[in-house]
Amino acid sequence: MALSGVENLARLPELKKKLLWTFLLLAVYRLGIHIPVPGVDSHALTEFFDSASNTLFGLFDMFSGGGLKKLSIFALGIMPYISASIILQLLTVVSPELKRLSKEDGAEGRKKITQYTRYGTVLITCIQGFGVAVGLESMASPSGQSLVLFGGWGFRFVTMVTLTAGTVFLMWLGEQMTQKGIGNGISMIIFAGIVAGLPSALVNTFRLVSAGELSLIMLLVVLVLMAAILAFIVFVERGQRRVPIHYAKRMLGRKMVGGQTTHLPLRINVAGVIPPIFASSILLFPATLANFSSVEWLQKVSEHMTPTSVVYNVAFIALILFFAYFYTAILFDPKSIAENIQKQGGFIPGIRPGAKTREYIDRVLARITLWGGLYMSLICVLPMLLISQFNIPFYFGGTSLLIVVGVAMDFMGKIESYLISRQYEGLMGGGKARIKGRQ
Repeated sequence: MALSGVENLARLPELKKKLLWTFLLLAVYRLGIHIPVPGVDSHALTEFFDSASNTLFGLFDMFSGGGLKKLSIFALGIMPYISASIILQLLTVVSPELKRLSKEDGAEGRKKITQYTRYGTVLITCIQGFGVAVGLESMASPSGQSLVLFGGWGFRFVTMVTLTAGTVFLMWLGEQMTQKGIGNGISMIIFAGIVAGLPSALVNTFRLVSAGELSLIMLLVVLVLMAAILAFIVFVERGQRRVPIHYAKRMLGRKMVGGQTTHLPLRINVAGVIPPIFASSILLFPATLANFSSVEWLQKVSEHMTPTSVVYNVAFIALILFFAYFYTAILFDPKSIAENIQKQGGFIPGIRPGAKTREYIDRVLARITLWGGLYMSLICVLPMLLISQFNIPFYFGGTSLLIVVGVAMDFMGKIESYLISRQYEGLMGGGKARIKGRQ
């Protein structure tokens, strides 16, 4: 029975082609992680990151898929592209010209906004690449060994150009994955980077247990807690607030149509994994510059922006809540939903069509977005306390778990939808265990 889904995949050459493209592009990304930037002492760099695994460098290395630890051509990862996307989306809200491009000009307008995002990515990557090069020259491993084999403007220029080219190529990979593969390419790249680091995190955990730094009882408690968090994430991600909608009977030619009752499904976490990713990107950019700088006041900022500090987590929660509301407002327009319901002859019981319906949907959406934001904040911040108290490897953080589960559910949900749309059984077979993915 379990093989029926695999047999269905064999009957769909188009789906097989999409899956092949997805895995092929991810393999290219993982191959590029092992190509280093010239002029860096790899042994000294590894020693430095081993001593900074639970700091902000560990968080940045997680999002780059281990590229920063090796200072590969993909060391900056896809975060500059995400930062540029955030800036463009914020500007779309305040700029009438960008708002017109995104709404009135359709596909052509979105194409221009994508182009502006690419330009912004190049600019941000150049700044970050230059900052990384300057910072590396002034840093050393715990044993006092310099991280750079040769310094100067030549090293800075080569590093900046190499990192910029790597990020631009990674951005192109993500776009190709979205077009030719399955799922969102950018999210899949982040997902692959996190998953690739899990084996080494597990090895490090068992090493801590064997060395007596982490007790076996505490390890079991952590594993049980992780399983509970995982189940909680899946439960909330599938949760919905169903707004009932009734359609009045009306004549269509000689037939009486309507009269049925349906619902408007509003997910508890409408924004998905975007808010924690955006929040991390915002916090990483200035904090990374501070870590690579020798200016005294920037160093003080860096000390207060470690992932286990109170300041970092308070800022993290505030940004998650902000982006939860912000991204939900981009995805959902209560006014257009209310107009569509009214045009189709529908209404929410007890609510007048039109403006009152819009206000009701907006009010319901605001409430569930608050709970969704608090849920994401709890998942992302709670494991930080375990990290600071019990020295648990950083890859077991809530942000990584949330991204991995969210992207995996989205990926499997799209495969399931693809199969259902072609009247095939789902991957689990039999129709009894369908994967309710994120729509």
